Amino acid sequence: MRVFVTGATGFVGSAVTRELLDAGHEVVGLARSDRSAEALKAAGAQVHRGDLTDLDSLRRGAQAADGVAHLAFIHDFTALAASGEADLRAIEAVGEVLEDTGKPFVVTSGLLTAPGRVATEEDPADPRSPGHHRLASEGAALALAERGVSSMVLRLPPSVHGEGDTGFVPMFIDHARTKGVSAMVGDGSNHWAAVHRLDAARLFRLALEAAPVGVRLHAIGDEGVPFREIAETVGRGLGVPVTSVAPEQAIGHFGWLGRFAAVGMRASGALTRELLGWRPEHPALIPDLEAGHYFKTS
Repeated sequence: MRVFVTGATGFVGSAVTRELLDAGHEVVGLARSDRSAEALKAAGAQVHRGDLTDLDSLRRGAQAADGVAHLAFIHDFTALAASGEADLRAIEAVGEVLEDTGKPFVVTSGLLTAPGRVATEEDPADPRSPGHHRLASEGAALALAERGVSSMVLRLPPSVHGEGDTGFVPMFIDHARTKGVSAMVGDGSNHWAAVHRLDAARLFRLALEAAPVGVRLHAIGDEGVPFREIAETVGRGLGVPVTSVAPEQAIGHFGWLGRFAAVGMRASGALTRELLGWRPEHPALIPDLEAGHYFKTS
């Protein structure tokens, strides 16, 4: 299968690129820079120049492919609404050229369910979710199933971890290193779902190869890790004390990260495992943190 991959050189996307190539697929990766283009060539993938806002480039890449994996996202946490709008336009552009082709189109999303419960694949997107900026994108992706596209949504948890992680966990580690304490909100009893990036990459491949049309898939390794355990492991890794901050002080202590530190995001991937035979094989979040690579400084 010739697969057009957006975000092909990102933390998760580069693992998806490797997974697809190793399985014998042909990968054409979207590259917005010379550095990204060189990384794709080094991996053995083909290069398609453009970016998430170049809709004509996205259309051309999708039209020449047998399937599309959309992982690119503009991670500007100061303007998430605008990032969500750009994501929606990109999905709509790809959808236009895939209409009535039956080609697989896997769209990346977050856990778009209300906090405080275990999210399942059957749960529709909820405007109360921390990732509400992706609601329109998820809806647009699933709606393409009614227009002759084998579209599906693959939801990623708040922590997709592994060596080279640039997400929330290393951000919290950097914050703890700067502050000299590893903090949690309240008693840290809120939970985070997590998955190793290599397990997530394998699920993207399986989705492209075999997932039914119009499904939501959950890439879940850890259903829910108490944030207290994350804070304590970070404290041990950095050699700093662990402390608690009151909910009303979370933003003051963490900045914009405070709203993520306080939220509960538990999720199940049971239906996904049953549907595709997918099983996480790589380390869970806490053992991955305990391995030490998160705490190395250059």
